[in-house]
Amino acid sequence: MFTSVPSFRALTILKCSNHHTFIRTSMAAPPQTIATPPPTMAAPPPTTAMDASSSPSMEDHNHGRSYISLREWQNWGTDSPFPTQVAEIVEEMIASETQSDTQMKFGGLGGKLKGDFKTQEDKKHRAKYKALDDSEQKLHFFSARQIACRLLGSRGYLCQKCWLPLEDCMCSRVVPCNLWHRIRFWLYMHPKDFLRQNNTGKLLWQVFGINAAKLCLFGIAEHEEIMWKAFMDSGRNNVWCLYPNKNTPIKSVEEIFAEYISNNLHFEPNQINAGETFNFILLDGTWSNSAAMFRRLKERADLLWGDDLPCISLATGASAMHKLRPQPSWDRTCTAGAAVALLDELHFVSQFNSFGLDKQAEAVENSVDVLLTSLTGRRLRMGRSITRRQRHHSDIC
Repeated sequence: MFTSVPSFRALTILKCSNHHTFIRTSMAAPPQTIATPPPTMAAPPPTTAMDASSSPSMEDHNHGRSYISLREWQNWGTDSPFPTQVAEIVEEMIASETQSDTQMKFGGLGGKLKGDFKTQEDKKHRAKYKALDDSEQKLHFFSARQIACRLLGSRGYLCQKCWLPLEDCMCSRVVPCNLWHRIRFWLYMHPKDFLRQNNTGKLLWQVFGINAAKLCLFGIAEHEEIMWKAFMDSGRNNVWCLYPNKNTPIKSVEEIFAEYISNNLHFEPNQINAGETFNFILLDGTWSNSAAMFRRLKERADLLWGDDLPCISLATGASAMHKLRPQPSWDRTCTAGAAVALLDELHFVSQFNSFGLDKQAEAVENSVDVLLTSLTGRRLRMGRSITRRQRHHSDIC
């Protein structure tokens, strides 16, 4: 969804689901059957390659799964409370499984619900969605159900840090790095990108930590309120969206910060506690979904500040992303690629070139290389193609 960085790699689309009961439904990873627990049971969160203490017990595997705990939720890459509506849907789905003769099965691209349980749940949730009159309620319900299904479908199968299958975990090869303390990234993520294995936004908190790169899920009220509260505390002049929007004025990094510095005569970037935090929003979803995401941000900004959300335009260039993961045009790249471009361009602003932003950009780029290698190796092992279908012909030099 962003202007590309020429050195960036493409990421292949892989979708997998849980592994406890193997029912192969496609060339994607096998689905899982989720057993139902007694409602009062508590269970530890699932295994990650980085946190052995959160492994499910043998009793959990053999006698059913509990509802999702706060710890399990936060292990996926956030420090937020567990969203209320997501928790409610998880509980409803587990209760439905208890009361029926069918079990939850997940499989195929996206780890979607499969089989008879899917048929029953789709009918129930379609009726509930249709009964909602308010578009805001419909969005909240849609987002919560997407996330609930992905949480259950990925449980015990994906590493909670890198979102890859445990056998392909890349965490040990990602090198953490401190982000300059005055920058904060906000990963405004579409629910359909949550727990996607080829998602690159997750790399930002793997490299910089969850305080420097914050996850905000589109349509989840609690997340959006946390993000906008931070924006209000920082002030409109310290919030920017990285999005090539043709309908609003767009400035380059150099233009924005030359103007920012001239308007702040006492600006001291090298003081530890000086100034406000620079908040950069990265839209993390497909290009088709990003338009609705940006529109929602714009409407909220207009409501709060009576003005458009400032947008940043990054340098263009063909991206290696196109080798494996389709993009709608040759000048667009992944979420992590946009972060790299921003840090590189900020590094060339004279006031910021002593803060190691180029090294921080390199750390993210290296993590994308690690992710690409892991995904490519998995595809080859599964006998799947690592070459994407050609889309562009006339715009190649």
